[in-house]
Amino acid sequence: MAAWVLPDHIADVLPSEARRIEELRRELLDMARCYGYELVMPPMLEHLESLLTGTGQELNLQTFKLVDQLSGRSLGLRADTTPQVARIDAHLLNRQGVTRMCYCGPVLHARPSSPHATREPLQFGAEIYGHTGMEADLEAIELALDSLQIVGVKNVTLDVADVRVVNSLVQGLNLSPEAMADIHTALSVKDSTWLQRLTLDMPNGARNALAVLPRLYGDASVLEEAERVLPSSPSMQQALSQLKCLAQHLPDTSLSFDLADLSGYTYYSGLRFAVFASGQHNAILRGGRYDEVGAVFGRKRPAVGFSLDLKTLVGLAPEVPERVAIRAPWNKSSTLRQAIVRLRGQGETVVCVLPGHESEIHEFRYDRELREIDGEWKLIQL
Repeated sequence: MAAWVLPDHIADVLPSEARRIEELRRELLDMARCYGYELVMPPMLEHLESLLTGTGQELNLQTFKLVDQLSGRSLGLRADTTPQVARIDAHLLNRQGVTRMCYCGPVLHARPSSPHATREPLQFGAEIYGHTGMEADLEAIELALDSLQIVGVKNVTLDVADVRVVNSLVQGLNLSPEAMADIHTALSVKDSTWLQRLTLDMPNGARNALAVLPRLYGDASVLEEAERVLPSSPSMQQALSQLKCLAQHLPDTSLSFDLADLSGYTYYSGLRFAVFASGQHNAILRGGRYDEVGAVFGRKRPAVGFSLDLKTLVGLAPEVPERVAIRAPWNKSSTLRQAIVRLRGQGETVVCVLPGHESEIHEFRYDRELREIDGEWKLIQL
């Protein structure tokens, strides 16, 4: 195999796309800052137990593992940044009130999340710690939607679910983690036959309620139907009430509800949401509430947030025109150098054509040129 061939689902990012990704990164971080989020930069590499404890089997399978040559301990390359941010909140910041944090950096996946997905996403995310109320959930969703809007992704649908709906139906059944994982998968793919086999030994009430869930998806009327057909409990009532409240607070957003959707990482403990763009089968953004994620670090704090992959997002954002640039010759003239320095100081892009070469830059479009006229270097429109 040629030395320059990269591993499957790993790719270089070439100039024009790299520039657009960097521009999107800045726009997203600036938007988060407008909401009051502080930037953090967790390391790519951590002790494995810190990355994985309490996060579930799915994240374990996605994590690259290696042995530290210094300590002999197992290390992991992060596959998701949320557990790291929870650690920062619990042990480094250790604040009592609300903490808002955002981040943007690469994560590595041992397996691609879909047939055409990269195994090296560039993950942007924003998280709120310290508030249990729906105000934090709504803020996270509003920031997520605003983030997509500023980068030009339109015609999106916010799909909402709540883990407590399913959890309330199986409460007290003492199901194993493996059994619950199978039930979650069957519900997510809406495989009623598989679900029927998985629930064969359950009490009739739980089995019948779970069988109904795959049909409970659509607009806000689904919530009314859920109240009629699902067993009532404090947890169920709270979940459905908060979903109704969310719908009322987002009247201008295209909303759908899927009470059987449990896609994503298993650390979610309440509201879950995903954003789908027109023509896309996979979610371009996922988030939700994960009040349990910090417990493994000895400080359980309510938390809600979201994340997305900038490499996916750049393919959905509108194309931007090439940046304009000024073409300049290369010579030892001090007056030419001064003119170039002055223009670059004004924020202009000035490309010097090296002797014997025409410039082959594809990211820029020359609209002006520096020419010497009567002993002075002047800008000429092309």
